[in-house]
Amino acid sequence: VLILADDYGWANFGKHRRDHPLDNADARQGQLEVHTPNLDSLADEGVLLDRHYAYKICSPSRSSLQSGRLAVHVNTENKAVTVRNVSDPVSGWAGIPRNMTGLAQKMRMAGYRTHMVGKWDAGMATPEHTPLGRGYETWLGYFQHANDYWSKGMPLQSTGELDTCLNSFADLFTHNATFRGGVHTGVSASQECLSEPSKHAACYEEQEFLARALAVVSGHNTAKSEAPLFLFYAFHLLHTPLQVPQAYLDQMDSILSKSGANPIDDKNRRLYSAMTLYMDEAVGKLVRALKAKAMWSDTLFIFLSDNGGAIYEPGSGNNFPLRGGKYADWEGGVRTNAFISGGFVPQTRRGTTFSGVVSIADWYGTLCELAGVDMVDHVAERANKWLRPRGLPLLHPVESVPQWGFILNGTNGRPEALHLSEKAVLRWPYKLVTGKQPYTVWTGPLYPNCSTVSDFVEDEGPWFVDLKLFDRKLVMGREKLQDRMTWTQDCGTGGCLYNVANDPEERSNLVDDPGHVRVLVELQKGLQRLNGHTFQPYRGMPVIEACEAGVDNGGFYGPFADIEGWYSPVPTSPGQKAKDAKLKQLFRMVSSQALQKTMFTAVQTLLPLVRRPWARTLDGCSTNKINSSDVPGAATFI
Repeated sequence: VLILADDYGWANFGKHRRDHPLDNADARQGQLEVHTPNLDSLADEGVLLDRHYAYKICSPSRSSLQSGRLAVHVNTENKAVTVRNVSDPVSGWAGIPRNMTGLAQKMRMAGYRTHMVGKWDAGMATPEHTPLGRGYETWLGYFQHANDYWSKGMPLQSTGELDTCLNSFADLFTHNATFRGGVHTGVSASQECLSEPSKHAACYEEQEFLARALAVVSGHNTAKSEAPLFLFYAFHLLHTPLQVPQAYLDQMDSILSKSGANPIDDKNRRLYSAMTLYMDEAVGKLVRALKAKAMWSDTLFIFLSDNGGAIYEPGSGNNFPLRGGKYADWEGGVRTNAFISGGFVPQTRRGTTFSGVVSIADWYGTLCELAGVDMVDHVAERANKWLRPRGLPLLHPVESVPQWGFILNGTNGRPEALHLSEKAVLRWPYKLVTGKQPYTVWTGPLYPNCSTVSDFVEDEGPWFVDLKLFDRKLVMGREKLQDRMTWTQDCGTGGCLYNVANDPEERSNLVDDPGHVRVLVELQKGLQRLNGHTFQPYRGMPVIEACEAGVDNGGFYGPFADIEGWYSPVPTSPGQKAKDAKLKQLFRMVSSQALQKTMFTAVQTLLPLVRRPWARTLDGCSTNKINSSDVPGAATFI
């Protein structure tokens, strides 16, 4: 069972709070605000992976996990799912290139029954890009970075982008033995969920995912030992938009009241805390189902996060005491919550911490090794024979390190350089970070807080760094203002150097230390060499076909290329056909490059004018009372 949380902050995991000194009132309050008893217990009973690294943003990390390549060799961008480069039928799309073998395909080769629920975010353009194309027999989930937890639509706070389809569709998809398409039936299509979804807890997307995961466990035939279960459960939680059933907000308030803690004063921190509680309870229910099915004794339960917590508004994660967050190469952005648990973990390793370096790409090789299948991607090798004479980008081989033996014997399986991004490399214990890095800050134990809110509306940040219109990046102002509002620091081409074993908070830059000149030069040259082999295909521009396919699929995002006969039929009334025709006409108009350029220029011009009023809607402080987190230093910059 592989669980992947989304944008899960280091300090939002109870075990990390519990293991940190409670040396002031804020630290004690912060510990009480994080309630994850199920996750804490699983980590205590298993192996905490203390040095688990992912890419700094969603889609590259997920592409890495599913392909067994480092993100720099498969995908380094959160591209719009609607893009296409017709000149490259293999890599000219968002996500994982078409001819790479997915993790679930390998598990199928080993005889596993493969099921997935939740967020995909590793490509959508063709049937081969979907979870079905990558080996999952069934899936209920969504394709993009996020959606609305209640309506399953695409508000701006879900992805931070307005796409060529004007975010017109819902993003909730399913495939199984009999159906492929948008979710037109079931709970999401009920009258309650279509009219007032937030008033009905059953309409909450994570509730639907949990129900599906529990059904997978319940329906698995344990008598067929030759066909074991592989379940990939990818939470939407804790990604924006911050939404959760009211009962969990009330429950979190009650927990704090009974413990003697103060109420949470920041609206978004309260939401994030309640969402974390929801995720923890969902994990607990899944574990209990596995135990009830008598499956726990031979289950390997893997829990990961795709990157660090998002500390911009309204992301509201907290990576205290680590530096930075999502979108940055600091430890707070790339060192993630991770552990293994379950009956498959040897008794001698339970209750331990593994300090060896693990990449999110390593689970591909680790699971292949445990399942007894070759991790070599023979499909990609054959594709390269076609790509090479055409001068198209070649597909990198699988570079996953099988970690099981290293975890069992407590040794570091990645002593060589780990290419974190084009701007960062880790060669244990030294880490080099170069160039401009957003969110260069240490948040306090209570974050975000009332001072965060007041600073945010006064243009002091932290604004989202990747706001887009039609897959083009928008900025909040001129470069200096943009850097200030995204808390950006420039390490330059020479970089900033840290010993992250001795200095996990990255506070002591060793770049000018004479005793570290040799290490610095080696890492600088090493990063330069590694960057010469990054995978950067041209993925294309948004295309109208993606929007037309969404209309034909009944108003849901989904594959748009090479789809003849792939979708299950969608009944359409004459009235709906007329509406669909008008919508397609609108999309054709919007797809005009001239119009898109005009719209982009207009929005970019207006953005500085609406910035402050918009900021006031993204978070709020529930009290005027000043506490120790509301003074300068609640977020510390350098």
